[in-house]
Amino acid sequence: MTVASRAPTWPCAAVREAELGPRTTLKVGGRVEWLLEPATPDELVAAVGAARERGHEPRLLGGGANLLLADGTLPGVVVATERLARVFRPRADGAEGEEFQAELPSLRVLERGEDARLVAWAGAPMPGLVRVARDLGWSGLEGLAGVPGHLGGGVAMNAGGRWGELWDVVERVRLLTRDGEVVERARGACQPRYRDGNLAGAIVLGAVLALRVDQRAAVKERVADYLRQKSAAQPVTEHSCGCVFKNPPKERSGGLGAGQLIEQAGAKGLVRGDAVVSEKHGNFIVNRGRARAADVFALIHEVRARVAQRFGLALELEVQLWGAEDGALAGPVPQP
Repeated sequence: MTVASRAPTWPCAAVREAELGPRTTLKVGGRVEWLLEPATPDELVAAVGAARERGHEPRLLGGGANLLLADGTLPGVVVATERLARVFRPRADGAEGEEFQAELPSLRVLERGEDARLVAWAGAPMPGLVRVARDLGWSGLEGLAGVPGHLGGGVAMNAGGRWGELWDVVERVRLLTRDGEVVERARGACQPRYRDGNLAGAIVLGAVLALRVDQRAAVKERVADYLRQKSAAQPVTEHSCGCVFKNPPKERSGGLGAGQLIEQAGAKGLVRGDAVVSEKHGNFIVNRGRARAADVFALIHEVRARVAQRFGLALELEVQLWGAEDGALAGPVPQP
């Protein structure tokens, strides 16, 4: 049984032996020794500092997408961003960093204006950001429709898909560096790449998103269209961690994406326990109800082996692995 407490040794709400599996989109995995739940960016900075003072390099948990957590107990500290969900407009008269302190007015009174920018804290859910932009008639986030998770993780990994990536609209980010310094960096200084925000291990505290004023009806229709297309091609209503593997360079894969490679290697529909490689899209592993992390790791290993044997390619993981020996849980990378 876990007990929530504001322990004197932690600068925010803390839970000992907290279950993490239910906090992930795949719904598998065990617990963590300590879960910290800051409610402001300042508390997040303090929580990370306190964990490091106790000899732990904390892991950041957002919406639990793009994450595969091992069974058992994860030692150390996880810092959750769930309570850092505020989204608001930048203050034109504020000093550097001050706009991250204001709260978004109700949408009932929020006028569109010509400054189509939003400020979001690390825990702002991606679906919520898409809805805010859609309701305002601001364009730029439609391509993120159906993408789960929180802003912080989305910025760190440059979340996105065929219709665009999050860094397409990031104007600047507020970060906690590995050295414990709070800094702001413009997009040009970060130079994000495919599925990589290129932040050198810094923790995202928030971001300014620069959108474009458009017609509400047009933005709404694009969001709906992208969701329809995504639902037709991906198991968006099932428990998954999103795409398991990165798409390899097209010049090496003959233009095939990871899902197509997996399908042609005969790995679609593979089952281990209650985990299955989706029949709808080969780059998704779905939890049909009671899957264990060990089942998912076994599927990852089998899928990589089949693709390596058929195409001579070693698929690179997109999903993050948390647990004993982390990446080793999925087995050795197959040698093509």
